Amino acid sequence: MSDNGLGDIRKDFRILSTGLKYFDNAATSLTPDQVMEAMDNYYATFRANVGRGVYRSTRIASEAYEAAHRKVAQFVDASNDVLVFTKNCTEAIGMVINGLRWRKGDKVIITMLEHHSNYAPWIRARKVFGFDLEVVRVGSNGIITGELEKALDDRTRIVSFSHVSNVLGSIAPLEEICKLAHSHGAFVLVDASQSVPHMPMRSTKESYDFMAFSGHKMLGPTGIGALVIRRGLEDEIDPLSVGGGAVKDVSLDEYELAEGWERFEAGTPNIAGAIGLARAAEYLDGIGMQRVRSHEEKLLEEMMSMLSGIEGIKIYGPNDMRVKSGIVSFSVDGLSPHIIASLLDSEYGIAVRSGHMCCYPLMKYVLGKPEGLIRASVYIYNTIKEVDYFISSLRKIIAKMR
Repeated sequence: MSDNGLGDIRKDFRILSTGLKYFDNAATSLTPDQVMEAMDNYYATFRANVGRGVYRSTRIASEAYEAAHRKVAQFVDASNDVLVFTKNCTEAIGMVINGLRWRKGDKVIITMLEHHSNYAPWIRARKVFGFDLEVVRVGSNGIITGELEKALDDRTRIVSFSHVSNVLGSIAPLEEICKLAHSHGAFVLVDASQSVPHMPMRSTKESYDFMAFSGHKMLGPTGIGALVIRRGLEDEIDPLSVGGGAVKDVSLDEYELAEGWERFEAGTPNIAGAIGLARAAEYLDGIGMQRVRSHEEKLLEEMMSMLSGIEGIKIYGPNDMRVKSGIVSFSVDGLSPHIIASLLDSEYGIAVRSGHMCCYPLMKYVLGKPEGLIRASVYIYNTIKEVDYFISSLRKIIAKMR
């Protein structure tokens, strides 16, 4: 058993052999050989379009693509729902925003925790569709339930929020929020980009109506993500586009949409990306998502404990590991987050994120840090040894700059 507690998986990530110490997993994860091999196998052995033909390679490709839907849906406990492959989480959110049939007087609720992908599109859509938009304020610990409950009323059409904050790492009480929203007849759209890769996702009676996530944050390739639609709600949103693969029949002046996910996937999809994402889901399933979560908690505890012992450092977000994912954002008194991140990279080969992290409203209006923070985020291939190296390197940089 290796230092990371998950077996000898680091060998699967060739990029780590360069000496890189990678702590920017909240932005994008690394990719194991198994995922790349699955994609290469598609291009090398059965390269063909899907759902368009009866010859052997297209049948193999179609079967692999359909299997990818099933595997990814199973991974997020959505086997009974409709899983649509998208370009990324941003596109998935846009499909719901632009696909809903808006009514006069509708209200949308979002929070100040949101990534720009779940913030800016709502601002633009408000101007187009005319709904009211209420932005719920949050505390610096990322807790949103109380203020969100106050904002809910019977005009609320949809509540859209991040399951896990990409800045604070705070975990929202998903079932509780869904229950509150449903009691007012509202839909729930969950941005699960920071939760799907890091913890078990369990579907319950009081759960989301729509869930969006990206593949590149869960060991998969870029350019692939998914939107999960609760079975029975497919007719609540119109597809962004129609065309090849999305229609069952076409007459001279009418068309009939296909069923299930096919109606939302017009045109040639990212076949290799879907196959790669499915392989990433299998890889994570092989480890076990509860083991992934437990491993990250150990790394997080070590990192937060050591950071708190450095004078001038302020850590943001909850301290309770039960409501915190593997993200630590912090500031250093008097020092620029970008300079520190740059020195960590150039002098020690450590990759961390710095700046506003696509969360300007949270940074400016809640945390009071318009210049941003430093963020270190962990994943399955990170080790305690790497965490200790990161903290030691950070101490040296701070001592040198003061």
